Amino acid sequence: MAKRVIFHIDANSAYLSWEAVHRLQHGDPLDLRTVPSVVGGNPETRHGIVLTKSIPAKKYNIQTGESIFEAKTKCPGLIIVPPDYGLYMQCSTAFGDLLRGYSPLVEQYSIDEYFLDYTGLETLYGDPLTAAYRIKDQIKQELGFTVNVGISNNKLLAKMGSELKKPDRVHTLFPEEMPDKMWPLPVEELFGVGRATAPKLRDRGIRTIGDLAYTNPDHLKLFLKSYGVLLWNFANGRDESQVRKNRRVMIKGIGNSTTTPFDIEDRGTAHLGLLSLVETVAARLRKAEYLTQLVSVSIRTNEFYSYSHQRKIFTPTDCTNSINEVACELFDEMWKNEPIRHLGVRVSELCINSFVQMSLFECDIEKQRALDRTIDNIRVRFGNSAMLRASFLHSGLHFMSGGTITDEEYPMMSSLL
Repeated sequence: MAKRVIFHIDANSAYLSWEAVHRLQHGDPLDLRTVPSVVGGNPETRHGIVLTKSIPAKKYNIQTGESIFEAKTKCPGLIIVPPDYGLYMQCSTAFGDLLRGYSPLVEQYSIDEYFLDYTGLETLYGDPLTAAYRIKDQIKQELGFTVNVGISNNKLLAKMGSELKKPDRVHTLFPEEMPDKMWPLPVEELFGVGRATAPKLRDRGIRTIGDLAYTNPDHLKLFLKSYGVLLWNFANGRDESQVRKNRRVMIKGIGNSTTTPFDIEDRGTAHLGLLSLVETVAARLRKAEYLTQLVSVSIRTNEFYSYSHQRKIFTPTDCTNSINEVACELFDEMWKNEPIRHLGVRVSELCINSFVQMSLFECDIEKQRALDRTIDNIRVRFGNSAMLRASFLHSGLHFMSGGTITDEEYPMMSSLL
């Protein structure tokens, strides 16, 4: 049996690159990639968050996920471009179609990332390095943007490899290369180690990926439970997940909104209203087999003033409680104590969850995810009302309220400050 060869192909600063290419093709003399620029938010109001940034913008320490207001403060001359998701979907589709010319097994992980199984294809396109450079150069020449390609014998290491140095690079990261290329890296750079997990590791002297790889997994279980064992496996380059062929369209987002049956005037009731929306959003997310990386909340007062807020999630999730926690925090940050008559929740920046799902969470939530699946199954079989939270009893709010939100009804968030 041939040794597995997996590629991870990741578009460099995808949204911004695609915007730049589109504008250049339509006569704009300025290449956004050559100046401090970002995609995200509203350039007139300076609201919203940074979705992606140019390499020159990095010199000003502009971070993905921070507010446009903060980014503009760091770089007053920053060029802000509102997102065009229709364009990005077209670019993503062209990206995937090109890759399918090299392998029958191509899996879309997110709108700007693909896995490609190159196993046994050397006789057609040459050795893996030759093929990777050919793919990278063809994308650059035909589609106009650059990518990084990571090569290894599994998806985890291929993804880690593609992150080593950007942009427009090809990197191998096979198991025998981990001591030199991966283990010296800060532990935060390991896939699956998020902002909540990293401090727990560092507090115990685990500062590099190599430190984690050499830690006794039983010790990790003491404070991270089974998730610690998963991270230990990742630090040692272990991943058996397969590249799964998929051609489904990456949807932009899943949303839900409702006009409340009465004006909401207290935080507790508002949180309950958000939970009723998140219940349906998260269930749809799990049914579609996606994870979200961006949560958005909107409110409309009884005087018809509208506000909205959003936050980037660096550890993708499909968990009801996790999404609701972020939604409530967003609400608390923007609510001005006015009576509320309308609430909305939306999740976007979706990615495929077929890549070792349990790796995508910062803590041990196996029981919560099992509970979510059980509740979903009961509601599908016996109806939504077969299972509801006791907190909704006598609240005056429906336990699963709202319809769906389209992108036209839910524009880019306009009040992230």
